[in-house]
Amino acid sequence: MSNSQKQFKKGKKSTGARNSQGRMTVRWRGGGHKRKYRQVDFVQDKHDIPAKVESIDYDPNRTADIALLSYEDGEKRYILAPDGLEVGDKVVTSDEAPIEKGNRTLLKRIPIGTLVHNVEMKPGRGGQIGRSAGTGLQVLGNEEGYTHLKMPSTEIRKIRWDCYASIGQVSNPEHGSKKLRKAGQSRWRGRRPKVRAYAMGAHDHKYGGGEGRQPRGTKYPKDKWGNITGGRKTRKKNKKSDKYIIQRRKKKKKKKK
Repeated sequence: MSNSQKQFKKGKKSTGARNSQGRMTVRWRGGGHKRKYRQVDFVQDKHDIPAKVESIDYDPNRTADIALLSYEDGEKRYILAPDGLEVGDKVVTSDEAPIEKGNRTLLKRIPIGTLVHNVEMKPGRGGQIGRSAGTGLQVLGNEEGYTHLKMPSTEIRKIRWDCYASIGQVSNPEHGSKKLRKAGQSRWRGRRPKVRAYAMGAHDHKYGGGEGRQPRGTKYPKDKWGNITGGRKTRKKNKKSDKYIIQRRKKKKKKKK
């Protein structure tokens, strides 16, 4: 590994799902392979300076691949690699950037129907949405200072058109179809074994105990403390960003038995 890539890596401490008092606050987490954090540039504020893709690297901390850029002024940075980007390609961040994969420009300049990723929610803050593997937000149109974007969840949201976005969808689109071949692969990822509630004893969970296979006896699935875990809306009511949502995501249709 070259020294140019090592400068973007720093140690990452694992908490094992424990808080500052050493108490476990989240179950089924711990262990996992040792990792180093890769510093990824989500802002890409080097305007009008072309960069060449030096390498496409694996990042253990995220689902997508990352691309090492070498700018013409000599600086190097990591960015999220869009799908189809190859070593030797050139990318640029500019108000006049060509609409090509990897380039970054203002939302108001991007043609309708184009897929984008790493989209800012406020100008200058850096990309906050559209960053996981295979993600692509579709540009639907521009109206009164806002660009309408269709999320992967089918939700349609307004984003200020003076925000920046990168062209293309995020790399590694087949991530969701990968299967873990053995239990150890879960342990490498820091996931400890999870016991089903109805397989527990009566003193461990509300669904535990009984002879044979017993129904849970409640309308909604709950955790061991009685909190509803399925079918309950988690978004806060009257949230400030509600005014930017044009259309909520569509509900999944239940399969007929």
